[in-house]
Amino acid sequence: MKVCVVLGTRPEIIKMSPVIRELERRKIEYFVIHTGQHYSYNMDRVFFEDLELPEPDYKLDIGEKYHTHGSQTGEMIKGIEGILMKEKPDVVLVEGDTNSVLSGGLTAVKLHIPVGHVEAGLRSFDRRMPEEINRIVVDHISEYLFAPTEVAKENLLNEGIPEDKIYVTGNTIVDAVYQNLEIAKRKSKILDNFSLRRGEYIVITFHRAENVDDPERLKKLVGMLNMLEYPAIFPMHPHTKNRIEENGLKINNPNLIVTEPIGYLDFLLLLANAKLVLTDSGGIQEESNILHIPCLTLRDNTERPETVEVGSNIVVGVDPKNVINLANEIIVDKEKFNEMSSAPVVYGDGKSAKKMVSVLLGEKDGY
Repeated sequence: MKVCVVLGTRPEIIKMSPVIRELERRKIEYFVIHTGQHYSYNMDRVFFEDLELPEPDYKLDIGEKYHTHGSQTGEMIKGIEGILMKEKPDVVLVEGDTNSVLSGGLTAVKLHIPVGHVEAGLRSFDRRMPEEINRIVVDHISEYLFAPTEVAKENLLNEGIPEDKIYVTGNTIVDAVYQNLEIAKRKSKILDNFSLRRGEYIVITFHRAENVDDPERLKKLVGMLNMLEYPAIFPMHPHTKNRIEENGLKINNPNLIVTEPIGYLDFLLLLANAKLVLTDSGGIQEESNILHIPCLTLRDNTERPETVEVGSNIVVGVDPKNVINLANEIIVDKEKFNEMSSAPVVYGDGKSAKKMVSVLLGEKDGY
């Protein structure tokens, strides 16, 4: 078997790292295409080094020079098509809901190459979100749908996808967190670098288009940052920074540390030792559940409803007063904090990558 792995964003690198390690462990032939969707390979190189992964075989370097979804997706399809025609893999694996996922999936299926979708079946039920369109399309063209939970499987069945294509494997984010947290504890000095004390700070991230490309929502989120009364750190995504500057907004809060984006191992350790996380990231909703850190999701919906159902995550929106009031309640109310931080992990046992590769190899006992 020859496997192609398509990825283009840092969350994809993280979540596909256990799959790449498993392919290597089993000595299965594979190659990696890095689209460079968010930045470029040069900026992502540290991720591959930190996670001890080999360099991608192909680097498209699409980056942010293509600003629309159509132009970005089109350029990726053109680049991926030539590589797949040359390499002729038996299966193409994509992960998540980005334009890289859509491009990899569409290109493969048009070349009659089976697609495996890692993290299949997630739904926010909000088709205004480009990510929702991407994940729906890729699910419906995939031959192997690796659903992280029974809820995700049910979403797929409700859309008419045959059950024999769906495999509930758990989520590779659990594998990645378990595999990489120990490395982070050895290597990272992030807490010392920012003089942060364990369990005494909030981590904040937001970058999704629905938040930062909407001036009113962005204004509310910056207002929330300026209202914080508890120590917090905000690694700011370049796209978020650009939108804040373009809208003439100012962040001014002595309780808040604003930083450039930080490496995965540093962020993992930062999150693992936080009191609370405020985020619009789907991956961080998952990681906070795995690490038992209470999470407030800065959105109006989530495609990770399992985290809400078990109590580790609350979808709070972007109204500054609501966010701050609930954050303060969790920090002060020990019962509320303990309830959220003790919620069960919903994404599997850390063996998702092994199950996925077993499915590809037809090993029913391994799955």
